Amino acid sequence: MEQSKRKTREVKEDNVTLGPTVREGEHVFGVAHIFASFNDTFIHVTDLSGRETMVRITGMDESSPYAAMLAAQDVAQRCKELGITALHIKLRATGGNKTKTPGPGAQSALRALARSGMRIGRIGIDETEKEGRVKE
Repeated sequence: MEQSKRKTREVKEDNVTLGPTVREGEHVFGVAHIFASFNDTFIHVTDLSGRETMVRITGMDESSPYAAMLAAQDVAQRCKELGITALHIKLRATGGNKTKTPGPGAQSALRALARSGMRIGRIGIDETEKEGRVKE
């Protein structure tokens, strides 16, 4: 009896990488928009132009520093997978006719990003323009 000959295909595995191509020792920056209210903490990482969202994670409807820390650790892990090694920070509070002070999760989120191995660039605080104040 004849056995049928089957063709076997070799499966090619392509090494797929996300993010930009980077030389050794070069940092890839993103912008982390941290919105810390007294009910929740949002961490939203975009590219430098702010148009492309890389990661967006919330603090599970809690304003606690622990929830913000866990969210920041998740963000840092996802950023490393995408090839982002450094972050500029934009910190924001509720504002308007409410408080302009960031919530309790802001400081712990920033600290958790730094401790998880992300390089921190410039830290900017979004605040309202006051009359007669010179912006630096």
